[in-house]
Amino acid sequence: MIDCRRDLNPAQYEAATTLEGPVLVIAGAGSGKTRTIVYRLARLVESGVPASSILLLTFTRKAAQEMLERARMLMHQQGMPSLAEGTQVVHPGLAAVQGGTFHAYAYSVLRLFQPEGYAKKPTVMDGHDILAALQHCREALGAGKGDRSFPKNQTIGGLLSKSRNKELPLEDLLRRDASHLLPHAENMTRMAEAYANFKREKNLLDYDDLLFVLEDLLRSSPEALAYCRHRHRYIMVDEYQDTNPVQARIAGLVAGLAPDGRQSGEGGNIMVVGDDAQSIYAFRGADVRNILRFPELFPGTKVIRLEENYRSVQPVLDLSNAVLEQASEGYAKRLFTRREGGLKPAVVRPMSDRSQASLVAARLVELSRTYAPGDIAVLVRAGFHAYPLEVALNKLGLPFRKYGGIRYTEAAHIKDVMSFVRLVLNPLDFTAFSRMAGLSKGVGAKTCLKIYQTASSGDSEALNKALARFPDLAADLACIDAARRMQTPPATLLSGMVEHYAPRLELLYPDDYPRRLQGLEQLVQIASAYNDLDLLVADLSLEDPAGTAGEDLEREEAITISTIHSAKGLEWAAVLILDLVEERFPSRHAMVRPEDFEEERRLMYVACTRAKEVLELYVPASVYDRGSGGSIPAAPSPFVREFSPALYTELQEGYTGGLVEKRAVQNGRGAAGLVPRRNAAPARGEALRLQTQACASTEAPQEEDDLSGTLGKGAAPEFSPAQCGFCRHRIFGRGKIVQHIPPDKYRVNFPGIGLKVIMAAYLSLED
Repeated sequence: MIDCRRDLNPAQYEAATTLEGPVLVIAGAGSGKTRTIVYRLARLVESGVPASSILLLTFTRKAAQEMLERARMLMHQQGMPSLAEGTQVVHPGLAAVQGGTFHAYAYSVLRLFQPEGYAKKPTVMDGHDILAALQHCREALGAGKGDRSFPKNQTIGGLLSKSRNKELPLEDLLRRDASHLLPHAENMTRMAEAYANFKREKNLLDYDDLLFVLEDLLRSSPEALAYCRHRHRYIMVDEYQDTNPVQARIAGLVAGLAPDGRQSGEGGNIMVVGDDAQSIYAFRGADVRNILRFPELFPGTKVIRLEENYRSVQPVLDLSNAVLEQASEGYAKRLFTRREGGLKPAVVRPMSDRSQASLVAARLVELSRTYAPGDIAVLVRAGFHAYPLEVALNKLGLPFRKYGGIRYTEAAHIKDVMSFVRLVLNPLDFTAFSRMAGLSKGVGAKTCLKIYQTASSGDSEALNKALARFPDLAADLACIDAARRMQTPPATLLSGMVEHYAPRLELLYPDDYPRRLQGLEQLVQIASAYNDLDLLVADLSLEDPAGTAGEDLEREEAITISTIHSAKGLEWAAVLILDLVEERFPSRHAMVRPEDFEEERRLMYVACTRAKEVLELYVPASVYDRGSGGSIPAAPSPFVREFSPALYTELQEGYTGGLVEKRAVQNGRGAAGLVPRRNAAPARGEALRLQTQACASTEAPQEEDDLSGTLGKGAAPEFSPAQCGFCRHRIFGRGKIVQHIPPDKYRVNFPGIGLKVIMAAYLSLED
């Protein structure tokens, strides 16, 4: 018999041995979630549950296979009967467990039951089939014909998938996530309708259809629903916080929920495992409300919290716990470890985001003396935030691997702009000339060579004649000539080139040009650190060979640079988090909707919990502003301002370089005006209740609201600046209301911070 009590901690043991009824396991970061699932699988089979009655749903096939293999090995090691198959030992009791993704499960059911409305069992499309179908619909409708700004089929397919998974109308999705594509909303909606009709006529299903068609089948076919419930009486779902609404509904239907969402009294043996504090994939359709409301859907749910952490030292966990203390809702948890020792995390305050790159590069060199490069990671909110650091690491010859976003040296728009810059330095640079000329319509390889030879000859009359047919190329060359004559500083020159290139950027990359433009702004920031253009070009062009081959290096040979989204599920001995200032982390869009702000908080929690021993948070005092051509003050991230000074060591960059420790003022407020943390975190929903009460106008009493929803769900307070000129915000402090932005936002001027647009639910009025 498997000795769960010996091998598991008390919370893990409770989860692994609770075999009946609905169970919700809140698995904190690094708490042994997979181990717990493995032991429960083995315990189910050991207790006599037929393996064929078990359904294990995960987000990757690899994850399911790993769990099942570990369960097989566990049972074999305990001396239970096994069956040898070649060199692999497979326990016969686990062979019949169905484990895999939601989509694979949906396909297995749809193979057995023909969905309503289909003449025969439909065929599943692959990625190439989907693009071909969209192209067919595009041509049939004439959508975007002759319009270079119309998005590519791959982008349209991605947006249609996101629209379905988030269950939002396409136009609403564009308004929230891709507003630059709103002018094409009508044509894209027509394409979506044509695509749906095409699939139905041709008896086809795409990846997303599998889930929605299965849900329709389970709701409309008592036979199919009965089969699924009888076949799988024990259901386990991993990473439940990442499920989208239709996945949660499917799991509920199979587990015994009636089609109207109520508990039917049948089955109910479902265990879901996840962590609401690590729900960071809303952009893919994940809905944190699935895990928050699970006990409401399944009355009598047993909630088990895994809080013992096996990854990090306690000081790192203390700061990570503090990130969640101000969360508007969620399951209370406090991570702890039995590991002893550990240094406090460091809050490092560089003078600017420009000096931040140099400080971090030097720190990485220092850390590499203690840890293998592969055990060190730098995390950023967006991939392009790492561009300055990438330049610094290349100059030092430090190899790195990047995950999430592309390297600046590989980004097409960066190469485009740099071709202009290189021609300013060297008019005979044929490689740069070819790339620059290729941006103009109608200029092929032969034409490019002819114009290059004409330009190189110095015959201006012949050049003007050759350029007569290509006005865009003529304008590009004129821009380069003007920059060469002006001899401006590198940052000014780059800024001018970006301004010139921006309209072309929108035409060349209509799908995501706003993100690419942000990357170009980072390029201008890099240039601001240089006085000589040739040095800038050299540093951007001459990448270290080890860095270029970073993908070929073993993980232990290279430092990791990663977006936080790409880092989820990974861990490193040392983690450095960059750009913890407003409008970078949280992002500038997160302050518009409360649920987006709360997801940014969870993203911060995920970033901090990646660290095992060393955690450093970088908070630059100023950031480069391309508009002014210099640095402007930056407000620290609200997540940093919430920390008690007792949780971290503060280091500040001096005017002469280097870092000095800054002692916190012992008055309840830390250096740089850190907001004191509340003594205890509010219960789930309590923060929302307090805020909505504090914000409610006396003339308009607010009705009781459902506190299980998201922050800001309640009605906004009705007031005008004339009625109440001042308000308070729990992060920014006291401010002056200067404008009402209907229906529920206000523009507020906070001293020392500036103007902010804030949801009314975040504000409390002064008497």
